[in-house]
Amino acid sequence: MIERTFVMIKPDAVGRRLIGEVIARYEAKGLKLVGLKMQIISRELAEKHYAEHQGKPFYPGLVDFITSGPTVQMVWEGEEAIAVVRKLNGATNSREADIGTIRGDFGLTVQKNIVHASDAAETAEREIALYFGPGELWDYPLPAEAWLQE
Repeated sequence: MIERTFVMIKPDAVGRRLIGEVIARYEAKGLKLVGLKMQIISRELAEKHYAEHQGKPFYPGLVDFITSGPTVQMVWEGEEAIAVVRKLNGATNSREADIGTIRGDFGLTVQKNIVHASDAAETAEREIALYFGPGELWDYPLPAEAWLQE
């Protein structure tokens, strides 16, 4: 089933110049980039994004971190894209993530773990709508699509 999912490259990865490396991992897996932006997100947007964590002890630090520098917002499309991206990313705690995953190879901690990705279709829909408006996502054919789908 073709899905779309949201991914954010966090300030730690931007600051460490890992944007290209992260994008390359998703492309090499066969996912298609259909939306891309870079911005320093506002505190208000960060609070909406992480609303489900409000009231938890780590929430203030999470909002401070995600607004501390530029981030890259992306929408990726492909067969079971949500599960594929989460597997490529590795465990949330970088110290527990397998080597060969984005977090296992580059992450430092739970918070400084390089990327955020949607965990379910409903979350992806909500997060994509937070960052991308009408006309900002693209449908286009790739020459390799026949090789990437069943």
